[in-house]
Amino acid sequence: LLTHLLFSCRFNWSELSPLGLWGRSLGLQTENSQFVLEGMPFRILGGSMHYFRVPREYWEDRMLKMRACGLNTLTTYVPWNLHEKERGKFDFSKNLDLRAFLSLAAKNGLWVILRPGPYICSEWDLGGLPSWLLQDPEMQLRTTYKGFTEAVDAYFDRLMRVVVPLQASTIPYKKGGPIIAVQVENEYGSYAKDPNYMTYVKMALLNRGIVELLMTSDNKNGLSFGLVEGALATVNFQKLEPGLLKYLDTVQKDQPKMVMEYWTGWFDNWGGPHYVFDADEMVNTVASILKTGASINLYMFHGGTNFGFMNGALEADEYKADVTSYDYDAVLTEAGDYTSKFFKLRQLFSMVIGQPLPLPPMIESKASYGAILLHQYISLWDVLPALLQPIKSEFPVNMENLHLNDSIGQPYGYVLYETVIFGGGHLHTRDHVRDRAQVFVNTMYVGELDYNTVELSIPEGQQGFRQLRLLVENRGRVNYGLALNEQRKGLIGDVFLNKTPLRNFKIYSLEMKPAFMKSLQHVSGWSTVPDYFVGPAFFRGRLWIEQQPQDTFLKLQGWEKGVVFVNGQNLGRYWKIGPQETLYLPGPWLRRGGNEIVIFEERTAGRIIQSVDIPYLGRTQYVD
Repeated sequence: LLTHLLFSCRFNWSELSPLGLWGRSLGLQTENSQFVLEGMPFRILGGSMHYFRVPREYWEDRMLKMRACGLNTLTTYVPWNLHEKERGKFDFSKNLDLRAFLSLAAKNGLWVILRPGPYICSEWDLGGLPSWLLQDPEMQLRTTYKGFTEAVDAYFDRLMRVVVPLQASTIPYKKGGPIIAVQVENEYGSYAKDPNYMTYVKMALLNRGIVELLMTSDNKNGLSFGLVEGALATVNFQKLEPGLLKYLDTVQKDQPKMVMEYWTGWFDNWGGPHYVFDADEMVNTVASILKTGASINLYMFHGGTNFGFMNGALEADEYKADVTSYDYDAVLTEAGDYTSKFFKLRQLFSMVIGQPLPLPPMIESKASYGAILLHQYISLWDVLPALLQPIKSEFPVNMENLHLNDSIGQPYGYVLYETVIFGGGHLHTRDHVRDRAQVFVNTMYVGELDYNTVELSIPEGQQGFRQLRLLVENRGRVNYGLALNEQRKGLIGDVFLNKTPLRNFKIYSLEMKPAFMKSLQHVSGWSTVPDYFVGPAFFRGRLWIEQQPQDTFLKLQGWEKGVVFVNGQNLGRYWKIGPQETLYLPGPWLRRGGNEIVIFEERTAGRIIQSVDIPYLGRTQYVD
């Protein structure tokens, strides 16, 4: 009876598919507190999946699983910092082929809500903003500051060439596409530093040809501060507080209600637990939302992975970097497998729709390739003279302002600062290390510096000059909150020895880009790993695969902290403090025969890594 009362008004959208409506669609409209698509009432049952977090070879599989769950709409962010890594040089190829991703969504019967930013949050480095923006010492991100808007304008000029032809509404000479709505910025109500900014972003979209329904997206506290005239306000949450959806009526009358982000799980930070959200509680809340007549988007339907150095960070009471996995305890796992949430939601949505859903695709089996021996190593100190030219500077220079990469600085990875000292004493950072530094005298490890440890004792040595080395890691820029303008990395100011600021640095960039990793393979100096060795060093081994490669997970027990590369692909960071203990290695990144594995280990290295067929993301804790 309850089910009948909840869903007596069934929605059959089988005729409302992107391919079926190409060339005649009016797009998504609002009418009498409901969405209308091609003149028919329409409810958005959406799910978030980010093309940049999922190997391209798996995009379609995840979309088919969306359809099998009962969803009709896909939402995705667009990461500016991947599409314009260097100012003025744009990349929409391979895994960043947005046109191909959106076209594939249409082919598989999914409408699209596009969230192009320019800021996207998303537990992604600097909320998707390129780090080269921070070269300007006066930069005011997410405002109408001229240096910011000029960069956004240039980016949108290029991005909208991809997006505009794929809108659902028929426009002259275009047959339309799957995009039915476009979000204006992202959760600006929680930032709200410039009252003119949201209007600027809205006009930047409209002036470049966006004609679809505009939306904003905020949590309850930010809702009234993130509005912009002409855009539908939507809300983000996990727990449905009494009156929360009715609160939308106080900011906009007679409009459809939409939950843009219903959080199906949560993200993890290094040193914390692996968060999970109860499946029954989640599905019951989704049912309650649908009972009100609201539309919904599941954030995330499929989380994927923060490959490389792209994870974001939190800075509330203290700095906390996000882990490599973006599993999120979502509806699909990090590797795209079904969870109990999938089948519970499928049952719920099938009742809403009132017709059979497509069968769920078969899951891909995972491989356990066993132990992999890392048989060779080369110390970082031996790599420096062979592959890296230092930048010489009297003063320490932060990563973003290093004269590198056609003057866009260094966005990610590590930086080594090297200077000469005479004697030892008291080393103090004045909190100028971002985010973590290993300290060496010559090649002898002395200790670590970070936000909590700002001083070290440097031992006195024999008479003469010695090299003081600080290997600084950018652990990920904060992606949410009011501190975005303060996300420069490396040494952001003076470091003092016995109250005297250090000077005359050699600065080595260790971004570990593909060209560097390729050169590393051919450098002389690789040797057999001894019984005991401490880093920083690169280790290499080979994984031999006889059959068609499959997904697997790399377990790094016995290793301390570092980064893993497989066939030149940066899988991301590992750290023994957890919670994450395995790194996801997609099958398409492997090949039959030999696969080259290189590990950069900061400190204590193991001799082997294990390829296993089950991930382990750490000790679980339920989201409060």
